[in-house]
Amino acid sequence: MKKYFKLKNILLTFVSVFGIIQFIRPAKNLGEAFGPNDITYSVNVPENVKNILVVSCYDCHSNHTNHMWYENIQPIGWWIGKHISKGKRHLNFSEFNTYKDKRKSRKFEEIGETVSAKEMPMSSYTLIHGNAKLNDEQIKLVLNWTTAGHEKFKQEGDKD
Repeated sequence: MKKYFKLKNILLTFVSVFGIIQFIRPAKNLGEAFGPNDITYSVNVPENVKNILVVSCYDCHSNHTNHMWYENIQPIGWWIGKHISKGKRHLNFSEFNTYKDKRKSRKFEEIGETVSAKEMPMSSYTLIHGNAKLNDEQIKLVLNWTTAGHEKFKQEGDKD
């Protein structure tokens, strides 16, 4: 009987804590994705590349995320919120125009490196968002675009 009572208390505590944490929610990333500082205002982004970026990158690397229902369940929401914050710290397409040319050049280089190494988009993201996984043709498009962007801003940065 003591074993049943102990198990019941553990389960009740777990359910109570799980219920309480549902009220502690991270802020949603619901800003303007294509504001005046967006990358599309400082760089030529072909429509096919823009579509790839929006589908595969913007949820974590812009000021606007298309939030899913499961993000309302904690601690899942906390985990995703942390990924979004970290992603935006590394690269924010919505704020790209605020970067200095040297940083822009480096970001293009990093995008190319992570995409060609298939590190981005992250597998934890593409697991649920299957359409975000890049195929070889999309990787090639992004690499060609990032190479051109890297060179453009490298030359601009060298003038400073």
